[in-house]
This record gives sequence, structure tokens and C-alpha cells, in this order.
Amino acid sequence: MSIKLFALSVFTILLINIAPATCQNIKEPQSLTVLQQKFVDLRFGMFIHFNIPTYMNADWPDPDASPTIFNPTKLNCDQWAKAAKSANMSYGCLTTKHHSGFCIWDTKTTDYNVMNSPLKRDVVKEFTDAFRANGLKVMLYYSILDTHHRLRPNAITQKDFEMVKAQITELLTNYGKIEALIIDGWDAPWSRISYDDIQFEDIYYLVKSLQPDCVLMDLNGAKYPAEGLYYTDIKTYEMGAGQRVSKETNRMPALACLPLNQNWFWKTSFPTTPVKDPVKLVNDNIIPLNKVDCNFILNVAPNTEGLIDDNALAALKQIGKLWHNDGPAPKLTPTGAPIISTNLAKNKMANSSWSDDSEIMDFANDDDFTTSWVSNPKVEKPWYEVDFGHDIAFNNITIAEQKPNITKYHLEYLKDGKWTPILSAENSAKVKINRFNRVWGNKVRVWIDKADHQVSIAEFGVYNERR
Repeated sequence: MSIKLFALSVFTILLINIAPATCQNIKEPQSLTVLQQKFVDLRFGMFIHFNIPTYMNADWPDPDASPTIFNPTKLNCDQWAKAAKSANMSYGCLTTKHHSGFCIWDTKTTDYNVMNSPLKRDVVKEFTDAFRANGLKVMLYYSILDTHHRLRPNAITQKDFEMVKAQITELLTNYGKIEALIIDGWDAPWSRISYDDIQFEDIYYLVKSLQPDCVLMDLNGAKYPAEGLYYTDIKTYEMGAGQRVSKETNRMPALACLPLNQNWFWKTSFPTTPVKDPVKLVNDNIIPLNKVDCNFILNVAPNTEGLIDDNALAALKQIGKLWHNDGPAPKLTPTGAPIISTNLAKNKMANSSWSDDSEIMDFANDDDFTTSWVSNPKVEKPWYEVDFGHDIAFNNITIAEQKPNITKYHLEYLKDGKWTPILSAENSAKVKINRFNRVWGNKVRVWIDKADHQVSIAEFGVYNERR
């Protein structure tokens, strides 16, 4: 045997022996249901709003404020973590970048970051290290809206999109395991940056490619029905903005948030102004929300020195005396994959059987779940359709009602002048998600075969999902 042939044989034997062990070390991503369960089981955590707004006495500061004002001379993330532990919290979530665009990590994407402040230290790293050292899980918050870099409605460029992807990549690559990424400033009435301006589906797949077990949450899902999982892995409720999860009926994995103080970011009045009552927080929020599969996150805002004020520390200790995590929540009902794609039916030409007065077909694809197409009660077999104007591909159709009513229906599509069946279904849910093998057509129609009372559709969605 030649030396080359012998070496090749030895290498092949080594490869055969090593390969199985290598494959065994590859961790399969956990299912969404498992990740949702783990998130709900965490029960209670600390939101930490700490960024440029901390130094300007405003939640929405001057977007061109100098990095030189960010100077927490006594920054101590270990104090934050121990404060969270004192309240029996299980995790922390830090505002890595808020709406004014200042990054509190060592980013390579912009000079508007903490390394150009007097601190010159990576706050995200110190936060993640401190919370893990104290046995706490780590989550991160990131804002799509960025007034410093001019990421605003009607002004998003491809360069902006690339910056967002690069920043999220840094956050999910350089700081170890991130349990959840909470995104804000997206598809909200006050930000007006749509899921099409910054493609939600692209960001979702980016996050899952970097950390498959990271739960992605959009903090602005209030316009979507509580029963449907649209553009988020977890339903979110910003209670300070009037959003409320039902303490009686919710069965979706959820997150609700409130600040301990009057605002999210620290204000000069905080040290001398009473915080929210710990007893009420426990009895009116943590306990009842946990009972309906909702994780509660309480915001605690560090001051300009980088420390949590004494009154907040005292409140957290009192919460810890009143509340303990009793263990895993009841087993969740699987939600199925969230809707993350562009709604191809939005604002397209619509048609229908006879409508009831002015409740015409255009209300069922106007991206507003508070309006509906309503069928005239004299129509025995109502139908509703969307005309795309040309052939498109799609593999998911959703039907959302304001109240559950439609119980049986069938879907079809038009191609080359011929209507072809997609599926028939019996489904009494308020939000009906119908996934099927991809088809191509220029129209899609739903026939209502059975309903308990007068038919209406709040939103009709058509999607071409990546799968």
C-alpha cells in the first residue's frame, strides 16, 4: 500500500468514527409549543429601560442628543440582577436600543453607541454577564423605530434594513443564549413602520437562524385578535397603553408589561415619588395573569448613575416576600406557527355577495380588525372574494371574525378562468388559519356553508409563506 493510500484509509476510518459523535452534539431546535411553555413558565421578570432617555428626563428625547451625556458613573448590573432576585423574578430584559437610536453595546454598525460615551463599556455584555451569574435568564429589547438614524415611516431604505439585520445579528451572536428578543416600534400607530417597510418575515427567519430557540415578540400586536398569533411567537400587552389580556378567558401564551414608576425611563422625580403598590402588583397582576398563561414583566428604571433607586429596591423586596414562583404553568394548547408573511389580500380589489347596507366588502381586507364586511341576511349562501389582478402564489388563507360565528366553509381559487377547490373546513374558532400546498391564481373565494347567525368577516388574509 502506498503512503498516500494508507493516509487516506486512516483519515476515512477517523472520519467514520468521529462523525456519529459530532452528529450527536448537534442540538435540534425546540418546537414553538415547547418554547412558549418555557416562556410562560418563567412567570415574572424585570424590564430595564436604560438608555439615552435616562439622561433627558423624557421617554422620547432629542434624537441627536450627544453620546457624551450617557455617563452612568456607578453602573452596577449586579445590583440590578440582585434586585430582580429579591423579587423572585426569573429573568431580565434590557433596552439595547430604544426609539432614539442609541446603542448601549459595542456595535460596529454606527458611531452612535456607548463606546463613544464617557462610559466606554459594553452595557449589554455587563447586563448579560451579571444576570447569568445570578442564575437569571436573559432577554433583550430592540426598537425598529430609530429617530436618530431616520428609520421612520415612508423613509426606510435598503441600507436601513441592512443596519437592522446587522444589529440584531450582533445582539444574537455576541452575548450567549438569548431567551427572547422583544421588538418594539413596528406596525404601531405611533411608529407607522409597517411589516412591509421592514420585512417581518426576513427578520423572523434571521432570528431563528441565529438562535433557533429564541422567542421573538413584537410589542405592538394590539390591533390583532387575542385569539390569533400574528407577527409574534407570544401575544403581547402593554398595559400602560391600555392593552389588557383577559384574566378570565385568555389561553394564548402571553406577555404583559407595566412600569413600577410612572414612566418607562428614569425621571428626576422618581426617588421621591411613590412607586406602584407591591401588594396590588402581586394580587392584581402577577397572580391573575400567571393563571391565564401570561408572563408579567415589571419595568424598573435605573437612574443616571446606573443604579436602581432605594424606593424601587424596597418595593421589589416586598414583592419577593409576597410572591413565589409555584412552578410550571398548565400545559399550553399548541397555537400553530404564527402568521409572519405579508398579507397579499390587503387593500386589493374585493367582491362579495350582497352586503348589508354600507358594510361592504372593502371592510374585510382593510387591515382593520374593528371593521367588517357583513352579508345581507337575505343571502342564503354568502361568498367573499379577493381579486389580485394577476396570478400570484399563496399557501395560507385566514378568516378572522369579530365574534365566532362561521362554522363551515370552503375555499377555491381562479386560474385561467377555472375555479378549483382548495379545501373545505369545519372550524368554529374566531380566527381560522388554513394552510395548504402552494397554488397559483388571480382570485380567491370563500363560500360560507354554515353560520350561527348573520355572516361577517373582519379580515380576510392571504399569504405565501416560506415553507
